Amino acid sequence: MEKDLTSGSVLKNIFTFSLPYLLSYFLQTLYGMADLFIIGRFEGVASTTAVSIGSQVMHMITVILVGVAMGTTVCIGRSVGAGDKKQAAKVIGNTVTLFMVGSVVLAAALVGLVDPIVRLISTPEEAVAGTTAYLTICFIGIPCITAYNVLASIFRGMGDSRSPMYFIAAACVVNIGLDFFFMGALRLGPAGAALGTTLSQAVSVLLALCVILKHKSIRLSKSDFCPRKATMKDILSIGLPVAAQDGFIQVSFMLITVMANQRGLTDAAAVGIVEKIISFLFLVPSSMLSTVSALGAQNIGAGKYDRVDDILRYAIAIGVGFGAVMALLMQFIAPSVVRPFTSDEAVVLAGAAYIRSYIFDCLFAGIQFSFSGYFCAWGRSGLSFLHNTLSILLVRVPGAWLACRFFPQTLVPMGLAPACGSLFSSIVCILLYRWMKRQNKPTGNKD
Repeated sequence: MEKDLTSGSVLKNIFTFSLPYLLSYFLQTLYGMADLFIIGRFEGVASTTAVSIGSQVMHMITVILVGVAMGTTVCIGRSVGAGDKKQAAKVIGNTVTLFMVGSVVLAAALVGLVDPIVRLISTPEEAVAGTTAYLTICFIGIPCITAYNVLASIFRGMGDSRSPMYFIAAACVVNIGLDFFFMGALRLGPAGAALGTTLSQAVSVLLALCVILKHKSIRLSKSDFCPRKATMKDILSIGLPVAAQDGFIQVSFMLITVMANQRGLTDAAAVGIVEKIISFLFLVPSSMLSTVSALGAQNIGAGKYDRVDDILRYAIAIGVGFGAVMALLMQFIAPSVVRPFTSDEAVVLAGAAYIRSYIFDCLFAGIQFSFSGYFCAWGRSGLSFLHNTLSILLVRVPGAWLACRFFPQTLVPMGLAPACGSLFSSIVCILLYRWMKRQNKPTGNKD
């Protein structure tokens, strides 16, 4: 389970860690799509809409939980890199205590707020009942969802990105089977989709616990679960800015979606389709963020600071290389990429125009995501929050609004808004990186 990422080829370590992580992200995306596909086979538009809206709410909550758990990944990575298994055990124990207590409180609060949430997101009247049922069950199951993401962060902090991939793969298979049972055989509709999601996450948690108990590479004692102010402060000081940043990004996406909806059905459909396509392409830069965080944290713990900069450079090269290829390719195949999602040629043309400009966001994301991982590895996740917040407030959202107002006939300028936002973030990241280099940060290798 524990893997040393502080020696050997940096590039090989990046690929060894990032590929399973990338596949995990891909499986999680399929996980959500399976609910929509299966309920569409057995239920009407109202139920499909309910699951779609409910899953968007749960995605936002999950993203925030994963952001907080980034603090665990970094803290464990540093301890493992330093060879301090006692400290790693304290981080794991305090993480379990913190997140389990927090998830129970969060679940209770959200269950009590289901109705206001359903109204706040302007759920169509026909889908209100289904959305309420879906969210109520998923909110009750938040401890299971939290437990999986926390256990995954623990494994990744120890350098193991393969095990979480196996857990989510098993959960994906179980989820599909339960979906057919609950929604097909029992006709439970959106409630069945929520049950399938929650129970399958519980299965992944059980599998993760079995692996941990079997390997016992880090032994935990009762004292490790006792809350320690310093340990929890370290976890939250890294995780909370990441969670706030990710939550803010999700809000900005929702604002841009609202702007697109106001332009009419064709543009709204085109933007919705392209967002789904982009979410797949962003798996690569997203995996670089987590890879740099985990690998960087271990090498910082081991005192191998030069390798941390090497990890950053390789990650940027991979992200930018992938983004450049996709940006070039999309200029030629954009209509073919959009067409499988709609038979309306007007939507195809609008979506093709949008993705041809939006795709450059993937290019610059390779830079900013890698830097975000680097800042988190050093415990400077506040810098990651800073550059993303500035980008959203100064470029991404204002740019989309101006594009909607002054270019109502085309989506090309609107697609350039997020790309310009990422370019702005990249420039700020480079400036922050140079600023860090001028600080009293250790240089050279321990060994």
